[in-house]
Amino acid sequence: MGTILKLIAKRLATGLVVLWLVSLIIFSGLEFLPGDLAQEILGQSATPESLAAFRKELGLDQPMHTRYLKWLGGVFHGDFGKSLSNQRQISELIGVRFANTMFLASLAAIIAVPIALTLGILAALYRNTFFDRLINVLTLSSISFPEFFIAYILIYLFSVKINFFPSLANISPDTPLWDRVYICLLPAMTLTLVVVAHMMRLTRASIINLLASPYIEMAKLKGLKKARIILYHALPNALAPIINVVVLNLAYLIVGVVIVEVVFVYPGLGQLIVDSVQKRDMPVVQACSLIFAATYVLLNLTADILSIITNPRMLYPK
Repeated sequence: MGTILKLIAKRLATGLVVLWLVSLIIFSGLEFLPGDLAQEILGQSATPESLAAFRKELGLDQPMHTRYLKWLGGVFHGDFGKSLSNQRQISELIGVRFANTMFLASLAAIIAVPIALTLGILAALYRNTFFDRLINVLTLSSISFPEFFIAYILIYLFSVKINFFPSLANISPDTPLWDRVYICLLPAMTLTLVVVAHMMRLTRASIINLLASPYIEMAKLKGLKKARIILYHALPNALAPIINVVVLNLAYLIVGVVIVEVVFVYPGLGQLIVDSVQKRDMPVVQACSLIFAATYVLLNLTADILSIITNPRMLYPK
């Protein structure tokens, strides 16, 4: 138990360092963007006096390292500042949007994970059959197309032709749960088609690699059925890489929803960051980027820790 706690502490420390470096890159990258932020917001007709006063209000007259430390200190206290476009607290804007993004990602995960694991187990069980080849062709085809292309195909089929799902995923905090699920099914299906292939193929590969192990050969010699061998002997030992890829794909679902949210005009964090870039609302862009980075780092750490816990051999690396 102590070894696991030490490993978790090391991973958390590494994650904090990575997150600090990411915050530095985000802040520096936006600082080095071409153009004058004050000039862009006030317009070309702004006088030098108004520009100077606006820069002072935004803190742009201070050195870069001072502004970074002030911004980072506010982040630690949950204060991301105010939006330049509407003067609202950024934490208020992000709270609802991030909850919407998490709902969409969770809905996609609830659909994708069981489908991917089931298809992966069946593909390993019926390896080199027509079913196995068909599943591989379909999953490779789905992963080869970009998200926006899949989204528009689904909109054309289910919204235009069949008129079964709405083409725009417009929800509000007052939307009932099942109405929210119905509205979000089409973007969730888009994300599902993108991530199922990764999880299914790794599940299949992990189980097939274990089928060549001596203890699996012994189970075959004892006359055990192939389905029992895979479910009760191969699958538990393949959990470490499977859990790793599942959690990493969950990270992609949360971080990679930007394109899907824009296509379906879904009021999530991805749509917010795109709107903020168009409005040159840099504080909101910084906050959204940092939250995306923190979510991805946290889920990567979770995948790493779960892999170690489910595979005791990783506790004692040579």
